[in-house]
Amino acid sequence: MQSKTFTTTVGGKTMTAEFTDLAENADGSVILRYGNTAVLATAVMSSKTRDDIDYFPLTVDYEERFYAAGQILGSRFVRREGRPSEQAVLSGRVVDRTIRPLFPSYMRNEVQVIITILALDEEDPDTVAVNAASLALAVSSIPWNGPVAAVRIGKATDFVVNPIYKQRTGMELDILACGKGDTINMVEIAAKQVSEDDIAAGFVRAAAEHEKIVAWQQEIVAAIGKEKRVLAKPEIPTALTELYETEFAQKLYDAVFCGVPNKDAIHEVQEGWMSKVTELAAPFNPGIAKRFLENKVDEIIHAGAIDENKRADNRGFDQLRPLYAQAGGVSDILHGSGIFYRGGTHVFTALTLGGPGDSQVVDTMEEHDVQKRFMHHYNFPPYSVGETGRMGGLSRRSIGHGALAEKALLAVMPSKESFPYTIRVVSECLASNGSTSMGSVCASTLALLDGGVPIVAPVAGIAMGLMITMKEDQDKATHYKVLTDIQGPEDEFGDMDFKVAGTRNGVTAVQMDIKLDGVPIPVLVEALAGAKAARMQILDVIEKEIAVPRANISPRAPQIITMRVRPDQIGLVIGGGGKTINGIRDTTGVVDITIEDDGSIFITGSGGSAQKAQAMIEALVKEYKAGEVYDGEVTRLMDFGAFVRIGPGKDAEGLVHVSEIAPFRINKASDAVAVGDKVRVMIKEIDDKGRVNLSIKAVDPEFAARKGLKPASSSPSHTTPNGQSNPPQQPTTSPGTAE
Repeated sequence: MQSKTFTTTVGGKTMTAEFTDLAENADGSVILRYGNTAVLATAVMSSKTRDDIDYFPLTVDYEERFYAAGQILGSRFVRREGRPSEQAVLSGRVVDRTIRPLFPSYMRNEVQVIITILALDEEDPDTVAVNAASLALAVSSIPWNGPVAAVRIGKATDFVVNPIYKQRTGMELDILACGKGDTINMVEIAAKQVSEDDIAAGFVRAAAEHEKIVAWQQEIVAAIGKEKRVLAKPEIPTALTELYETEFAQKLYDAVFCGVPNKDAIHEVQEGWMSKVTELAAPFNPGIAKRFLENKVDEIIHAGAIDENKRADNRGFDQLRPLYAQAGGVSDILHGSGIFYRGGTHVFTALTLGGPGDSQVVDTMEEHDVQKRFMHHYNFPPYSVGETGRMGGLSRRSIGHGALAEKALLAVMPSKESFPYTIRVVSECLASNGSTSMGSVCASTLALLDGGVPIVAPVAGIAMGLMITMKEDQDKATHYKVLTDIQGPEDEFGDMDFKVAGTRNGVTAVQMDIKLDGVPIPVLVEALAGAKAARMQILDVIEKEIAVPRANISPRAPQIITMRVRPDQIGLVIGGGGKTINGIRDTTGVVDITIEDDGSIFITGSGGSAQKAQAMIEALVKEYKAGEVYDGEVTRLMDFGAFVRIGPGKDAEGLVHVSEIAPFRINKASDAVAVGDKVRVMIKEIDDKGRVNLSIKAVDPEFAARKGLKPASSSPSHTTPNGQSNPPQQPTTSPGTAE
């Protein structure tokens, strides 16, 4: 096997790139190791150019392999990998969003990048995957404007480069940033209400690491990189240019700046354009003609923003579209609901509360048997953009947008101890004209507040955009405009989609996609400031509708009672083969009883069933004390006394000695009680062996008299060999055991 190896150090750990002939038929491949995590990345480009499409056909597949974790995973019946997990989809999107902007905009050859996780330890495979994909493309003959680097920056007290999984759990800021030079081209952030200044400092720290990783990759490319293929740019026929200038230039300008916040006017011009193109004498490729007009829309929107200070719908650059917020009012069946409008983006969110047993079990290559108690799901039907389309199944986009909103809200979720419910919110995007993911954050906040979920603070989100021109004779940073609340054409033809969510106290999530090689950090800092100002306006509207969680949850939501037993009592509550706990469920009718390893018990029920189950469990594990009084039932009789059960637990049976039945002497217990009798008893003592001694006469001195008993004259069975009359001693067997 042929092999070349290159190494560098990132975050105090060795990163090794090994280039072999293992995947020799791929255009580019590399095995990248970081710590004990290893990733194989391959890249292949087709030789055929597809002029019939108006997009770049890039596919990124992120392949999890169970063997990477050193375990035989999967279901009991299928011991192999199936469809990609949601985490795999999200990781694949990270790679895709990083490398896609660096391909030539005119490229129409199919490119497939496959990431295969070979070994997984405590290092984050996402950053390794991006760096591996960059190397595979950079050393290949595929046209690509890389390399690019990925690094994760975490912060607890100080910044940490590439923190491992255990470290990330307790961090207040987790930044996954990709870029090169002094620019960033992909961002994923999870935060616990952190300041914009902290995020900006994180970007600077990430850029410093990018510079080192990119320089290392460039050395590798210089050593073993292949010559890039040359793809011809599509030539624009003169007839197309003349047709546009004479008949469509002004029409398109007027359509772009018609003041209506949608793309209908542009679509009308596009339809007229394609119709005219077909009438020309010379035949033209429809894909080239369509791309030509789209490029003109792009030019007009950019020039309008940068040279004329104009937006497509004539708003100010920092102006939000009209907002509307509604908490509840959809149906009493729902546990909570919210409706949020931001211009032409309309989102409805429904809340459902369940018990701890309703939590989702996450079992992947990275996580095993993890209980997920908060879920946000996102649906985007085709009618939301006025189109028809296939329903059913999940797209990568829907998974990604749902995960972003979930991340934004997770930071304000109540603890399990204070609110033990499983929480599911589902956002239905009913109309879309820009950033439905951030609309979902707002609608979900309304639903959570309406449902009485005690979130730490309301969360709102906004999408910021960017128009930037590349002028060789001047600094590009002086020719840009940051846009607040991007809509339709600005989203499609703009250069950046920068989504920021947070509370009044700070940021909880950020995601960025761009169409450029990268965005300078000062521009991102400006976008963060604009997002903060917009977020405060949105929170004003949300809090005017509902400022705090409702005092009570829906009566249709289950009731959950939390209690705790000692860990050594868990087996007592469960019983052999689950007999005891199943008996409690059947007797009380509760929905579920969840017991955790620390002895925490969560009882989910309705109509008083949870309280009944709680009482039964408390009785099972009750620790009895002298002086307590109970109503018990006689279970067994002996000459020397009666055994009385005072509770359901195994230790809830004690002995009433014959001398403790009446204040006077009686011959035997059967003279006063029978099996099945209900008697009131008091715990006299619990001896050093844990045996419970009970007394009837101590709590009911008249009991024997009511039974018609009189003092006994003598009782041989109670006479000792020396002639002294002493009561017999309690047997040495534990109460409740057979004699």
